[in-house]
Amino acid sequence: MNAQPSNAASSTAQAFLARFEGLREHLPGRHMPWVARLRAEAAELFGAAGLPSRRIEAWRYTDLGPIAQAGFSEALTLAPETPALPTMRAAWRAVFIDGRFAENLSVLPQTYRCGSLAAGLDHTQSWLGAQAEKLPLVALNTMLFEDGLLLDLPAGMAGGELELLSLASHAGRPIAFHPRHLIRIGDGASLTLIETSLGPAEAVYLHNPVFEISVGAGATLAHVRIQREGRAGFQLSTVQAAVQAGGTYDNFTLNAGARLVRNEIHAVLLGPKAACHMNGAQLAGDGQHADTTTFLDHAAPDCASRQTYKTVLAGKSRGVFQGKILVRQVAQRTDGYQMNQALLLSEEAEIDAKPQLEIYADDVKCSHGATVGALDEAQLFYLRTRGIPAEQARAMLVQAFLVEAVDGVTNPIAQAALAEATGGWWEREAA
Repeated sequence: MNAQPSNAASSTAQAFLARFEGLREHLPGRHMPWVARLRAEAAELFGAAGLPSRRIEAWRYTDLGPIAQAGFSEALTLAPETPALPTMRAAWRAVFIDGRFAENLSVLPQTYRCGSLAAGLDHTQSWLGAQAEKLPLVALNTMLFEDGLLLDLPAGMAGGELELLSLASHAGRPIAFHPRHLIRIGDGASLTLIETSLGPAEAVYLHNPVFEISVGAGATLAHVRIQREGRAGFQLSTVQAAVQAGGTYDNFTLNAGARLVRNEIHAVLLGPKAACHMNGAQLAGDGQHADTTTFLDHAAPDCASRQTYKTVLAGKSRGVFQGKILVRQVAQRTDGYQMNQALLLSEEAEIDAKPQLEIYADDVKCSHGATVGALDEAQLFYLRTRGIPAEQARAMLVQAFLVEAVDGVTNPIAQAALAEATGGWWEREAA
C-alpha cells in the first residue's frame, strides 16, 4: 500500500535533506560524478517518500514518530573522547565511531582489501548501490553516508574471523550516522563477520547502517550481529545479500538494546543450491520496541532457506516479526522453513507476527509458523521445588527458550560473544 508521508515524517525528511544540502560538498566522493549522481537520486527518492509511516503496510507495527521528534543532526566532528572498547575476540577488528572508521583502533588483515569505504570509494563504482532496494532508509543512508567497511575477499581465500565494532559516542546532542558497509566474498571463499553495535546508555542517537553483501559461487559468509545499542538510542539497519550458486549466507541477529530497533534483511538466492539461514533473537524490556522484518527471494532452483526467530518481551515492550518467503516459478525443488516464537513475560508486552509465503513453483517443500506464550508455570514450579530462587528459575527458562535460535551459531568466538550479551538479561530486567 502506498501512502503519503505524515506531517512529522515529512518535516523530518526535510530536515535530513537540509543536512544533505549543507554537507554534500564535504561528503566522500564529492568530486566523483557517479557518487554525486547516486546521492542526488537518493535525495530525490527520500524527499518523495519521507520517513516510513504506519500507513505503509511494511511499517504497520513500527512507529518512527520518536525519531521524527528527536531532531537528529549529523556528527560533523570526531568524538572528543574514545569510547571504551570491549575485549578483542578475533584476530582482526575494524572499529567505527559514530559511523567513521577509526584506523588507530583497528587491526586489519593485509592479505585482502579491508578498511575504510571513504578511503577506497574509487574502487566501488560497479558495486556501491548495485543491490540498493528502493527503500527510504537505504536512500537516507546513500544520501548521507560518510564511511563504512569495505571488504573484498578474493576467491578461494579463508578469511577467518573479523570483528566489525560500531560505537556511538556521548556527543551531548542527538546525532545520526549512516555507515555503508560493502562486503564481497569471492567464489569459494569463506569468512565469519562478528558485528557488534554499542552505545552509552543515556545518549540519544540514530544508527542507520546499510550492508550490501555479495556471496560468490560456493562461498560462505557467517554474519553474526549483536545489537546492544544504548537504551536511549535508535537503530534502523538494512541488510541486502545476494548469494550465487552453491553459496551460503548465514545470518544471526541478536537485538538486545536500543529504545527502538528495526532489523530488515533482504536476501536473494541467485543460483542453484544456494542457501540462506536467517536466525535471531530479540530481547526487549520496558519501553523498548524490537522489529525484525525479512524478505527471502528464492530466484533459482534447488535452494534451501531456514529462519528461526525467538522474541522475549518483558515489561511494557513490543516485538514485531514480519517474514516473507517468495518462491519464483523457476525455483523448483525449493526447501524453505520459517518459524517465529514469542515469550511474553508481562501482561503489558505485545507481539505482532506476520509470516508469509508467496509461491509460484509447484515442486516445493515450504512451511511457516508462529507461536506466542508465557513461561510454563509447571516448569517454574518444578525448579522452585528444587531450591532455585524465582528470578534465577525464570532466567533459566528464558535461556532454554532461546537455545534453538542461538544453537545455529557454531563459531566459538561468536558463541562467546552471544553468551556474554544474553547472559543475565532477565536478572537485569527484573532488577
